[in-house]
Amino acid sequence: MMPLLVKKTFLFAVFLLVLFSCKKKDVISQATADENKITKYLTDNNLDATATGTGLYYIISAPGSGIQPNAKSDVTVNYKGYLIDGSVFDQSKSGGYTTNLNSVIKGWQEGVPLIKKGGKIKLIIPSALGYGASAAGSIPANSVLVFDIELMNVL
Repeated sequence: MMPLLVKKTFLFAVFLLVLFSCKKKDVISQATADENKITKYLTDNNLDATATGTGLYYIISAPGSGIQPNAKSDVTVNYKGYLIDGSVFDQSKSGGYTTNLNSVIKGWQEGVPLIKKGGKIKLIIPSALGYGASAAGSIPANSVLVFDIELMNVL
């Protein structure tokens, strides 16, 4: 017979194994669901986008010619953010929005540095690079996000 402490430790280890394997499965299935939604969005809208290894898709309509930011740069952008059904959830006011890229969602941190000052890009962002499993204002949990961004300045 197993001592009680060994039995409890064994049961706890099994519990952790089940818990973490379920979480990993949820992440993988969410990534697959996002990929399917993005692929359908691109097909339905006749868009030709480039994919990165992280799940981000982008379309550069104007590369720009000025300074190129990095993931920690301060930038001023004009943007419009919407869900793949076309529902707008946010947009910049006239004059743009100034922020540090280190303080925004990962999709922006990866995508905005792909263009230079004066450039324009469309980012199609899987939920893992957006707000993930958490809702944010009018953005439901596990949402694929689309942003049209014009990089006005790199500060």
